[in-house]
Amino acid sequence: MKILFLAGREHRYMRNAVMLRALRQFASVDVVAVPDTGGILTRSVIAIAHALPKLSSNYDVIYIGFYGYIILQVLSRLTRKPILFDAFVSNYDTLCFDRQRIAPDSLAGRLAFALDQWSVRRATHILLDTALHIEYFVETFGISADKFTPIPVGSREDVFFPRPLPAPVKSITVLYYCTFLPLHGVEIVIEAARRLQDESIHIRLIGDGPTRSMCEKQADALSNLSFEPPVPPEQLGAIIEQADITLGGHFGNTEKAQRVVPGKIYQLLASGRPIIATDTAANRASLQHGKTAWLIPNSDPHALAVAIRQLANDPALRQQLGQAAAALYIEQFSEASITARLQTVVTQLI
Repeated sequence: MKILFLAGREHRYMRNAVMLRALRQFASVDVVAVPDTGGILTRSVIAIAHALPKLSSNYDVIYIGFYGYIILQVLSRLTRKPILFDAFVSNYDTLCFDRQRIAPDSLAGRLAFALDQWSVRRATHILLDTALHIEYFVETFGISADKFTPIPVGSREDVFFPRPLPAPVKSITVLYYCTFLPLHGVEIVIEAARRLQDESIHIRLIGDGPTRSMCEKQADALSNLSFEPPVPPEQLGAIIEQADITLGGHFGNTEKAQRVVPGKIYQLLASGRPIIATDTAANRASLQHGKTAWLIPNSDPHALAVAIRQLANDPALRQQLGQAAAALYIEQFSEASITARLQTVVTQLI
C-alpha cells in the first residue's frame, strides 16, 4: 500500500504528526515536505508544486492533512486517485464564529463557507476529530454523513507518556498551555486565579496568541499566575511532569468549544495527569466526571477556582484521576487505536 502525504501545516503539528505516524504503521508513505516557517498559502503552494510531479506515480491514496483546503482544491482537479482529507477545522466556523474576524454574510464569509463546502464535496472521504464536529459539517454544508469518519486527535507517545505525579508539597502547580485563542478562555483562568490569591497555588500559562496581550493586562498584579513563552511540542512532556493539576479547557464560550475535544486533553490523558476540563458535549463523550477528569461548567471562573482548590487539597484524588486518565488513553485514544481506525478507512477507500 502506497500513500502520498502532504499538508499545509508543518508535519510536526500534533494532528499531522499523529496521523503520519499512524499511516507509517501499515503503509509505505511518501511525504511531501514543507517548511516549518511561512504562512499557510506559501506552504500550500510549495506542497502543491512538490506533489505535481508525483501524481503520475502508483499511489493508492493521496492523504491531505491539516491545513489542506488549498491543496485539495488544486490536486482534486488533477488526479482521479482517492483523496483522504483531514479537514480538522472549518474555515467558515473558525473565521466567522470562533475568532469572529469576518461576518458570516460578508463576501469573505461566503467565500469561507464555499471553500469548506467545495472541499468536502471534492474529497473522496473526510476525517474529523469528533462525531459532533461531523454533525456540524453535515448540517452546515449539506454533505452526507457517510463521507466522514471521526478519528480523535490523539498524541505523540514518544513525547506524552505516563509520568509520576510530583510528591505532595504545600505549594501546588497548575498548568494551562494554549495558543490564546478566544475558545481557550484564558480570561476565565485568570479570574479563577484571582479567587485563589490567598492560597498556595500557582498557575502557569504557557503559550502565545491573539488574546495574550489582553490577558496580561487583565491579570495585572496577580502574583499567583505567570505568563511564559510557548515551547516546542517536544518539551511539553517535561513541563507537564512538573504540574500537580492540569487544565484541559476549552473555557471559552464559543460553539466550537462544545463540538471539539481540545488536543491538549489527549496529551494530558497520555501523561497520566489529573485534568480539569469543561462539561461540554464533546468532552462528556470522552471523559467521565470524577473518574477520568474533573468537569466543570463552561465559562465559570468560580467553578474553576473551586475545582482547583478541591484537587489541590486532595492528593489521593489527584492520584486517582491521573491513573484513570492514563488507562482511558490506552483504551480509546492510543496510537494503536488510531492506527487501527485509520487503516480501516484507507483499506475501504482503496
